[in-house]
Amino acid sequence: MSITNGLPAGFNPDNYRAIVVGAGYAGAVCARRLAEACGYKVAVLERRNHIAGNAYDRLDDAGILVHQYGPHIYHTSSERVHTFLSRFTDWTDYQHKVLANVHGTLMPVPFNHRSLKLAFGEEKGERLYQKLVATFGENKKVPIMELREKNDPELTEVADYVYENVFLHYTMKQWGKTPDQIDPSITGRVPIFVGDDDRYFPTAPHQGMPAEGYTKLFEHLFDHDLIQVFLDVDARDILSVSDTRIVVAGKPYGGEVIYTGPLDELFGMDLGALPYRTLDMHFETLNQDKFQPVGTVNYTTSEDFTRITEFKNMTGQVMPGKTTIMKEYPGPYVPGSGQTPYYAILEDKNLELYRAYRKRVEALLNFHVVGRLAEYRYYDMDGVVASALKLSDDIIKANR
Repeated sequence: MSITNGLPAGFNPDNYRAIVVGAGYAGAVCARRLAEACGYKVAVLERRNHIAGNAYDRLDDAGILVHQYGPHIYHTSSERVHTFLSRFTDWTDYQHKVLANVHGTLMPVPFNHRSLKLAFGEEKGERLYQKLVATFGENKKVPIMELREKNDPELTEVADYVYENVFLHYTMKQWGKTPDQIDPSITGRVPIFVGDDDRYFPTAPHQGMPAEGYTKLFEHLFDHDLIQVFLDVDARDILSVSDTRIVVAGKPYGGEVIYTGPLDELFGMDLGALPYRTLDMHFETLNQDKFQPVGTVNYTTSEDFTRITEFKNMTGQVMPGKTTIMKEYPGPYVPGSGQTPYYAILEDKNLELYRAYRKRVEALLNFHVVGRLAEYRYYDMDGVVASALKLSDDIIKANR
């Protein structure tokens, strides 16, 4: 492995059998597998000055390990994803828990047995819970739409409380929408958990944090003699794509290109910009051992920010007398502003625009798109890894 800043003078793409654009999960997984399985020499071009994409973590000025682009919580039900990533890291036993600050009261999310008693009082909350158990069974996630469909006034009351106090205002902040603009189908999927398990991912068999952090995980992923990573390189400066060919550094390129960036940017957004939501993240180091009881507290009925993350609660780092928190302020993404596009806005007109960009590269058998930005969709980390494993399977099979 080598990681350098900038491209060397006389960079020759023909020296590489594959060029990967982006050093996040999608790019790293594909680079590693093509180097291992095919013996390809791989060049990874990364626009930022670091590897690991949005999973990048670092020590802040207080010596606390923070996630630069927001909290990343590893969880998966995929044995293949877990087996693959576990080659490059050990895991802690961290189990993610989220509380919602509802008018000053901290309640578990997803809404569960304890949440009911906090919201409605011990006696009524227990009665409502027993009705939920009798209706749906224990240890099940139930969308609030199903509660309403029972035509039971008490179950409807629970559904209305969760909608109003846990979902509605939080979603308005996150997506910049008014209540009438929020898709009813999304509203109906908001779950409650009929049970006492207060983990955020109660059904995921594999959960935790990389024992040495995410950046170390990526260092191990890229640690292969056939992989070279070039930071501070905007691929658009040397890469262009037409309907019939790929040009890299001024000459046609016949190797494999794995592209993980925004597809509209590759074409100068000439059909229009794909819209995203972004996050403005405010970090603050406090002179105290602990700020909040769990890693993440969602502010669902108050404040301009959506949530506060306290990193020591997730990483398990011991740092007496100091803790770092981060507040997230959502807003519209402005292309070219230096903001980070986090969440694709998956509306019909936007998906149609994405398909128009995607159609331009469909005839190029050696050009592959993978990842949240390139595929214009929402993925958890394990979903990105699964998609990259599938793509690399296809490339490996085609080139054996």
